[in-house]
Amino acid sequence: MPVGIFRVCLVVITAIVNHPLLFPKENGTILENTEEIIQKMKEREEILRLEKLRLEQEIEGQEAAQKVLEKAAKVVEDVKEEKVQWDMWTALSMVIFLLIELWRQDFQEGNWQDTGADEDDMAVLGKAFKGVAFPDKAILASFYEKRILGTTGDMARMREMVEGFADDLLEALRSVCNRDADMEVEDCMGVGSMYENWRVRKPFVCDLIVPFAPPEPYCFRSQIWCSGNSFPPDEQGYGTIKVCRADEDETGCICDKTKLGEDMLCLLHSQGNTTRLSSEMEDLLCFKNTQYLDADQVMKWFQIAVTKAWNKISHKYEFDLSFSLLDSPGALKIKFKSGKSIAFNLTPVVQYENSDVYFISHFPRNCLAADLPSSTHWFLTFAVYERRFIQMISKMLPANACHVSCLQILSFLHGKQCSLTGPSGLSNYHLKTVLLHLLQTRPSQDWAPEKLEVRLQDMLKFLEKCLHEKKLYHFFIGNGKVPAELGFPIIFQRAEPLNLFRPFVLHRDVYRKTIDTFHEMLRNTSALISEYMVHIPNGIQKESV
Repeated sequence: MPVGIFRVCLVVITAIVNHPLLFPKENGTILENTEEIIQKMKEREEILRLEKLRLEQEIEGQEAAQKVLEKAAKVVEDVKEEKVQWDMWTALSMVIFLLIELWRQDFQEGNWQDTGADEDDMAVLGKAFKGVAFPDKAILASFYEKRILGTTGDMARMREMVEGFADDLLEALRSVCNRDADMEVEDCMGVGSMYENWRVRKPFVCDLIVPFAPPEPYCFRSQIWCSGNSFPPDEQGYGTIKVCRADEDETGCICDKTKLGEDMLCLLHSQGNTTRLSSEMEDLLCFKNTQYLDADQVMKWFQIAVTKAWNKISHKYEFDLSFSLLDSPGALKIKFKSGKSIAFNLTPVVQYENSDVYFISHFPRNCLAADLPSSTHWFLTFAVYERRFIQMISKMLPANACHVSCLQILSFLHGKQCSLTGPSGLSNYHLKTVLLHLLQTRPSQDWAPEKLEVRLQDMLKFLEKCLHEKKLYHFFIGNGKVPAELGFPIIFQRAEPLNLFRPFVLHRDVYRKTIDTFHEMLRNTSALISEYMVHIPNGIQKESV
């Protein structure tokens, strides 16, 4: 457009300069042929008019093109702005939905980790208690003294006897093993209800775990589901154990540790060494053609080693030792000549790094226990930390606190109900987990001995709530409030909470059976307790808590 304006101005200036009237010639003589001049001026004027029209049309065309370009640019800008706004709204909506979901999960998790602040909610959720005649604290105290308290001495004597025999058996096992080729077995440790002093059901069974390690120069390298690697949801709570040489890198080769010549090949990577390496790994109890520790292989090795050890020391004892359960390879039974027997579990485990978390080769089965993804997947047990937590909390509670009593009574009631109506999806470990959560959230004074009744009801209401939601979270995994004094690994505290009731979502028939058993247990509570209680005088009234 500026070029066109310049052309118009140039034509006008040229016309003015050449006009004879404005700039006459020096001689001042008027041409005689005036008509000819006028005709030429008209022709020039016509030419200028046509040029002007052409220039105007060109200017209009350029202006129209410019408007089209500006309109197109505006449309593109509007589209981009709308797209940005749409993307912003989409992102904002996703953020809002995510925050709502996180808030919902936090709220639900807060219910199981912070139950002390939700008294009204607990009261509403205790619908199963309506119409149930729950025993008062006088009856509960009498029942506890008559039926449960007397078993403590029996447990102490049994623990002492089993531990002494297990130490002798493991010492014999070490002597019969090849120190250069076999696994190295450490001292056993007691875990579970017998060592937490709340076991009530007979027969009493001691649970002992035995850490073991590979011979030199090998070591175990573990990988857990919360270590940042991708694990399917059904493998949460599990891990794998790789057998490596101590000088190997993470890829399983020592060639990076050694300076090899350009014309040399790492033997570990050579095809000719594959058979030898596979055979070597199988000798180290690995799964076929892998470097991963096989739980089935470990249990076979352990059973053979225990058998050899018993054959070596059997002459010292006046009883027989045998494996008692086919589906529990570590289950042993001592049988005396009188016919009496003592059962205990001796299970090999692998330590996780430098902690008291262990990979356990075998876990007691119940109707909720899902099959392991493979024999190279090991379940993690936090039993040592659980025992340590209960001991630590017990020192902070009032004398003769009722926390252990609550767990014992609840375990007794559930066991009696299952003996009447068949097994349910609940286990004693679930009941203990409920107690651990309440111990962390309830003030210490709430566990005074005279509050046995109300605390037992709290446990039942909390359990009912968890069953209703199908959510009971593992006490340690994902719990950032674990006391620092325990020295618990931070990686498990930062992990996603592990729902112990997840199998209920997958097995509806088991869930329905568990719910029915729980409600039946509540209705039968008074009858089950009255069967074992001493006579309470009628003058004793129920005291308020």
